[in-house]
Amino acid sequence: MTRIKRGYIARRRRTKIRLFASTFRGAHSRLTRTITQQKIRALVSAHRDRGRQKRDFRRLWITRINAVIRDNKVYFSYSKLIHNLYKRQLLLNRKILAQIAILNKSCLYMISNEIIKIK
Repeated sequence: MTRIKRGYIARRRRTKIRLFASTFRGAHSRLTRTITQQKIRALVSAHRDRGRQKRDFRRLWITRINAVIRDNKVYFSYSKLIHNLYKRQLLLNRKILAQIAILNKSCLYMISNEIIKIK
């Protein structure tokens, strides 16, 4: 009986997984089973941390805005500033407000003073 040569599909799948895990250390980049397990773990972590990253950046922006506001006593608190921004329909998100707070504090003071005047 003649020898049957296997196809290339399984090898192609394994090499694709190996390319994904080529930067991993030790057996995680050499053994096929551990490579597949580590690939699943890496993708789960990446998916989880995308949401966590959004959360962390939002917390950072809120902290920065609050620090600048309380520093010069422009406004009593962050929550009152945000509430009045929404009431006045000024569409500035927290990322932009944090950048203004860091780079151009006087501009943030002008915005908050305008909110106070309109009351």
